[in-house]
Amino acid sequence: MADDKTCKDNPMQGVPLGINFTTFIYSLSSSAMVALGEAADPSNGQVEFQPQLAKHTIDVLGMLQEKFNNGLKDDEKKLLCDIVYNLRMAYVNKSK
Repeated sequence: MADDKTCKDNPMQGVPLGINFTTFIYSLSSSAMVALGEAADPSNGQVEFQPQLAKHTIDVLGMLQEKFNNGLKDDEKKLLCDIVYNLRMAYVNKSK
């Protein structure tokens, strides 16, 4: 891991972020829905089930849920729990 002496200053320091935790989770959720074939791919309009990509994205959400569980606000915990559960259920149903 790099220490402060080897890292350059953040060139975007002070620039407001266009994302917060909630929008990040919704972004991952949307990606999972596209990979599950539940939504059209915005780049080409196609609907296609991509099981490996779907599983990976759902696993990332699950990892975040585990890692951040103790540091999230109650509404963030509920959001992440609901999204991970619904995506896992969609994945299981699609994989049968």
